[in-house]
Amino acid sequence: MIKMQDRNKVRLRKHTRVRKKITGTPERPRLCVFRSLKHIYAQIIDDISGTTLVAASTLDEALKEKAGSTGNKSAAREVGKLIGTKAIEKGIKQVVFDRGGYLYHGRVRELADGAREAGLEF
Repeated sequence: MIKMQDRNKVRLRKHTRVRKKITGTPERPRLCVFRSLKHIYAQIIDDISGTTLVAASTLDEALKEKAGSTGNKSAAREVGKLIGTKAIEKGIKQVVFDRGGYLYHGRVRELADGAREAGLEF
C-alpha cells in the first residue's frame, strides 16, 4: 500500500516533468489546478511576469452558498465556471491547461469542462 506522502511525491515528480514543457505567456496564460481532499483550487498564471491573473476555489464566498459539499465533481465544475467567467472579464480567452500532476479524470476533468462552458479555450 502506498502512503499518502509517497503518492504526493510521485505527483510532484509528474508535475515538474510537465512543467518543463508548459509555460504560461501573457497571450496564453497557464490554468493550474490543485486539489485537496476537501477543496479544489484553480489559478490562471502568467509565468513570464510571475503573477497570478485570476484565481478561484471552493473557498470563494460565491461558491460556498451554491455547493453544499466542496470536495465533489459538481463543486469542481462550479469552480471551472467561476474561473472561466473571471478570465473572460479580464480579457483572457485562451489558456494552457496544467493538470498539476493529477490524472485528467474526475474533479480535474469537471473543472476543465466548467471552464470550457464559461468560454475558455484550451
